[in-house]
Amino acid sequence: MQMPAVALAAAAGRRKWTVELAQKLESAGFQGIYCASFGDGMGLCLSMAHATKTIKFGTSIMPIYYRLAFDLAQSAAYIHEISDGRFYLGIGVSHAPALKRLGVEGGKPLSDTRKYVEQMRAAGQQTGPLPPIVLASLRTKMIELAAEIAEGSVWANASRSHMARSLSHLPAEKREGDFFIGDMIPTCIDDNDPAAAMNVSKRTLTSYLMLPNYRNYWKEAGYVEEMEAVEAALARGDRDALPGLMTERWLSDCTLYGTRKQVLEGLEAWFATGVKTPILVPSSTSGGQVKAMEEFMAAFA
Repeated sequence: MQMPAVALAAAAGRRKWTVELAQKLESAGFQGIYCASFGDGMGLCLSMAHATKTIKFGTSIMPIYYRLAFDLAQSAAYIHEISDGRFYLGIGVSHAPALKRLGVEGGKPLSDTRKYVEQMRAAGQQTGPLPPIVLASLRTKMIELAAEIAEGSVWANASRSHMARSLSHLPAEKREGDFFIGDMIPTCIDDNDPAAAMNVSKRTLTSYLMLPNYRNYWKEAGYVEEMEAVEAALARGDRDALPGLMTERWLSDCTLYGTRKQVLEGLEAWFATGVKTPILVPSSTSGGQVKAMEEFMAAFA
């Protein structure tokens, strides 16, 4: 079995538990641990630099509008040195609704990302060596930018059937070398009730269906009919209709759900696409983060 990476977030009140969980994931042989921006992903990465010894870890992602490039470069260089080079800095532009909630104004994704990476590289002359920089990618232009200026590209909720086309925008030496290629994949395992696992995956993806950039990506991936139906429901204010519009064809292409056997087979299919680091995002049909991680680790034991 090829082991995947795992997504972690350090929720308030469970931060020590999350660091201890990272140690268990390392002992269990998982490929890596990647942290979302909520719950302070950089803080969790710093803790993992001290608490773990061999496992790779990083952010997936740190929004560039949250911190000045020089400030983030200082933190990243520190974690990179302390961890003996196991840290990957995933950065991206986040999404307009998330930025709006924080009173942050976004800009032009491509030009802003390019400028931010340039500023980080310049800061590296003072901060010391930077870790590999990985760009949050979804569509062609950002993939090409990652190939040009970064050491990796990471997707979230990508379509497995579309991944070969996405990766075709990376040079062969990137696809076959050390260039980081990852995708965050919502995952729910339930041997007794696969349908319940499917419904959990639907709930997970509902918020992403609200985002135009994701809908445009999924149209590009071949799900025009599904996305147009979603847009029609949103236009009439009928958000409750969304779960019924999420076809099994689309859902099974973007997430992993069902029995342990189905999820492990789906994971192997993801590896076969050329994604070197599938980052599974566990959820549960019967509990929250703690329960989800218990079930997830049992499935890979």
